[in-house]
Amino acid sequence: MLHRPRRNRKSAVVRDMIQENHVFAANLIFPLFIVDGENQKVEVSSMPGIYRYSVDNLLREVESCMNIGLQAFDLFPAVEESLKDKYATESYRKGTLYLRAIEAVKKHFPEACVVTDVAMDPYSSDGHDGIVENGEILNDETLEVLGKMALAHAESGADIIAPSDMMDGRIGFLRNILDENGFSNVSLMSYTAKYASAFYGPFRDALGSAPKKGDKKTYQMNPANSKEALIEAQLDTQEGADFLMVKPGLPYLDVIRLLADNFDLPIAAYNVSGEYAMLKAAIANGWLSEQVILETLMSFKRAGATSILTYHAKEVIEKGWVK
Repeated sequence: MLHRPRRNRKSAVVRDMIQENHVFAANLIFPLFIVDGENQKVEVSSMPGIYRYSVDNLLREVESCMNIGLQAFDLFPAVEESLKDKYATESYRKGTLYLRAIEAVKKHFPEACVVTDVAMDPYSSDGHDGIVENGEILNDETLEVLGKMALAHAESGADIIAPSDMMDGRIGFLRNILDENGFSNVSLMSYTAKYASAFYGPFRDALGSAPKKGDKKTYQMNPANSKEALIEAQLDTQEGADFLMVKPGLPYLDVIRLLADNFDLPIAAYNVSGEYAMLKAAIANGWLSEQVILETLMSFKRAGATSILTYHAKEVIEKGWVK
């Protein structure tokens, strides 16, 4: 035989020499949950190894991550029910938990990259990403709230603002508000193709942000569709997005590849809570080896993602799998 592909697999040195894709610490963004109070570190029951941190412990966790080379963090607040209302006013109130957390991280670790979540659901008494009137999610009225939220995040020191709401026109709306207020250097990472997925369950447990009524299918995308993602990506690009994101990641590798092949912007993949919980449960039961974690992260890179939001970020670095 003239051609023997196994010659390029014959030793670790050769295999490493020709490896096409790599995951580095610089590619990873670590989502972190925040709660009010002091000295709080409460494990999320459906996400083993993932915790809700009060701001003081959040700073300790960020420092621990920075010391091993993990430098990008996406912050998510668990908001008390008593602070939620129809218009999510707690999301931009001066001195609120989330804004204090952003300010604290940037004050103590100015070199850290802080990504913030813009959506109404953590603060909404309805549990939706937009204003609810008579069972309908109002698009344009919601943009006004998102604008106040994004501006508050920028004023608190956010490096990248990530709108996860899936309202039409929000990227252009937020870009204009940020630019008009002197924050032209703050990036927008759009949740471009965010699907109405069943993989978000543990995340909603962590934040208590599930809808009180109905579902999110009128604004999040149909899992059966991929071409629709091209429409969303084209609009986000035209409106000024700096990153395009696909969420969830693992069941939508084809969508990551579709966007990577058609757009020049960096593509982010969100390795969501359900994907994390699924692997952790299988590993704990001895059904799979831990190697599936790195294999999963590599699949995002192979599909075309340039960055990965993943709850595995810290552990894969600590285990020496990613440097």
